[in-house]
Amino acid sequence: MVGAARILGGFALALAMTLHAPARAAVLRVQPGEAIQPLIDAAAPGDEIRLAPGRHAGPLAIGRRLTLAGEPGAWLAGTGSGSVITVTGDDVRIEGLKITGSGSDLPAMDSAILVRRTARRAQVRGNELEGNLFGVYLHGAAGSVVEGNTILGRKGVRMADTGDGVTIWNAPGARVVDNTVRWGRDGIYVRVSRDNSFERNRFSDLRFAVHYMYTLDSRIIGNRSHDNHVGLAIMFSSGLEIRDNVSERDRDHGLALNYTNDSVIAGNVVRYGGQKCVFVYNANGNRFSDNWFEGCPIGIHFTAGSERNVLTGNAFVGNRSQVKYVGTRYLDWSRDGRGNYWSDNPAFDLDGDGIADRPYRPNDVIDVILWTLPAAKALTNSPAVQMVRWAQARFPALYPGGVVDSAPLMQPVAVPPPASP
Repeated sequence: MVGAARILGGFALALAMTLHAPARAAVLRVQPGEAIQPLIDAAAPGDEIRLAPGRHAGPLAIGRRLTLAGEPGAWLAGTGSGSVITVTGDDVRIEGLKITGSGSDLPAMDSAILVRRTARRAQVRGNELEGNLFGVYLHGAAGSVVEGNTILGRKGVRMADTGDGVTIWNAPGARVVDNTVRWGRDGIYVRVSRDNSFERNRFSDLRFAVHYMYTLDSRIIGNRSHDNHVGLAIMFSSGLEIRDNVSERDRDHGLALNYTNDSVIAGNVVRYGGQKCVFVYNANGNRFSDNWFEGCPIGIHFTAGSERNVLTGNAFVGNRSQVKYVGTRYLDWSRDGRGNYWSDNPAFDLDGDGIADRPYRPNDVIDVILWTLPAAKALTNSPAVQMVRWAQARFPALYPGGVVDSAPLMQPVAVPPPASP
């Protein structure tokens, strides 16, 4: 009897463990032409719906935790109206799909993948999003990840009628990593958010590669921008880390800071821009260190009362005008005996400490006249202009207020110009 009781007790325990064990997630394979939405609606949390190669019909709505994955060659096509996939539930994963056919309604946020504010921790990985209005729109979806996607926007339409590759609105903790974005309005546009991270993305043929508005305590690391209107456009934001990014051949500015405060800008390379390597407008308390600015008509344009900024270790190489400073204050661009490198500074270093023996002034009275009266460029080689510059060199008190580097470097920082993309 004792043995029988033990056997019965063991059977009951095994039965109880079986009843309480979590069900194994199902993998549901869908062939082209089969309806997908009923499977999504009936799926258990954690199930995977896998699309076989071929054309599948959207749109789809996902309101529960599951994975929507595509085998190589799987294509999800929208109807040209609305978003192709709308996500409203937490912990949804979308991967391996080619997605086309969103609508064209900008206020409605028509997207290849629209992730609503109720959908936290979405993961969008390894997809090809082509010809949609928006690629991925994280509309309040905190903690989401957009990684390893190729996002090709719309060509041949007005830029005002296109959307962004990735748009983020109020999605704290969202990350955008290792994506390729081409054509459209902005590569990444983030507005009213915080604690976001954009890393190692590649951008081309856009208005702005990265566009920040009212965003706090975030990171822009290791991204590459080329042949856009602007590389990084950072506006009304603070507490940012902007590090190790590359801007090449961007038409207007490589880096534009507008009302950007208390941020670190370090190790970036901007070269061969069409207008300005860097434009700084009313940006305060930032630290620019060890950046490389090369081959622009203007290396850096400082204006509109930007104060408390520190610039050290930067290399200004071969810019037509190294600095355009609009203001009357004296600014010393050095800190703790370390300034910046200026390729046009004919300096000596007799004591061999790596610091030029004399301060460097990038601008003079003639520069100020040319900024305010551009027609005066016709006189730049006249004897009168040469006499003014000769007098300033011998009587420094004649120099206007502006930038002076009291400890210019004899060698540039160790940020090598990268190979062209």
